[in-house]
Amino acid sequence: MNSGLSKLALSGLSQFALRTLPDTRVQNGGLEIPVLSIIACGMLEDELAYVLSHDRDLKQLIIAENRDSFGFLRKLKSEGCAHRTAPLDRVPMLLKSGHGSDFRRLAKPLMLFPFFRKMHEDMKLRGGQKVTVVVNLLRLGLHADLDLLKSEVYRNIREMASFSDGILVFYGTCGHTLGKLEEDFADLGCPLYFLKDSSGENLEDCISVAFGGNDAYAEAMLACRGTGAIYLTPMWASSWKLMENKGKKAVDFDSKYLKDPKYSLAVKLDTGLDYDPDFHNNVREFARCFNMNIRNMKGSVELAKRSYENAREAVIRACNGKGY
Repeated sequence: MNSGLSKLALSGLSQFALRTLPDTRVQNGGLEIPVLSIIACGMLEDELAYVLSHDRDLKQLIIAENRDSFGFLRKLKSEGCAHRTAPLDRVPMLLKSGHGSDFRRLAKPLMLFPFFRKMHEDMKLRGGQKVTVVVNLLRLGLHADLDLLKSEVYRNIREMASFSDGILVFYGTCGHTLGKLEEDFADLGCPLYFLKDSSGENLEDCISVAFGGNDAYAEAMLACRGTGAIYLTPMWASSWKLMENKGKKAVDFDSKYLKDPKYSLAVKLDTGLDYDPDFHNNVREFARCFNMNIRNMKGSVELAKRSYENAREAVIRACNGKGY
């Protein structure tokens, strides 16, 4: 191959790549990087911060800006996890700003040359395990009104499906409020993924996530031997006042019945994450407020991590199958 042509073409490709690399969905030499979107419960922001900050193959992480994302952003920063922020309605523009289709048009004639064809295949191998993640963290107070929670999750799924290759719903079923998502979105055209336990069952709620599965949660309740218990993760311990029943259809968290003597245990559920230095003090304050004893139990972030990894791998496989 003519060395002058090779140098000229390489120079042109390099300059084009440098101009188009930032803030794109189409990166890595014109290869389209799959987009996994996550609609997340604020109660699970600790687990989500952990799994994202430990994903070394993230190509790009975009956090939808809202009033409830500041604590989550602080936790990502504490982990040294690089990210961008943008209002949700600007995310599609951010993903498309790389002009990847122009890159592919420029590169296509060069595929006739073995050198460029091999370079393209090498890029595919290097980029084949990368993913762009878009996180939309919904506000904690939605749990106080399950009808509103459902409508907000459904609305955000529809909005984010337009730019996503898959959506991980980082919620439990929340008292079966979100139990029919697969059925209701069967024709969405964008696969949905869920927090699941080792048996493949969707997790019931954020406490099931923290315990490591529905069965582990049930075993913990049996261990309390019929004593009424409230299970507190760091996010629950710091935010429980936002969850109080205001007379609407809500999660059964009402300060009036928590003062019933049959509720006598505040379970401090330690998942090993230490984003909140006030966790112990918050649990102690809760227990004092409702005249409860404190019991310590161990949790885990393993199911949150595994569910994220399964969703991530699924969108990569699907997009590789399309020839991206």
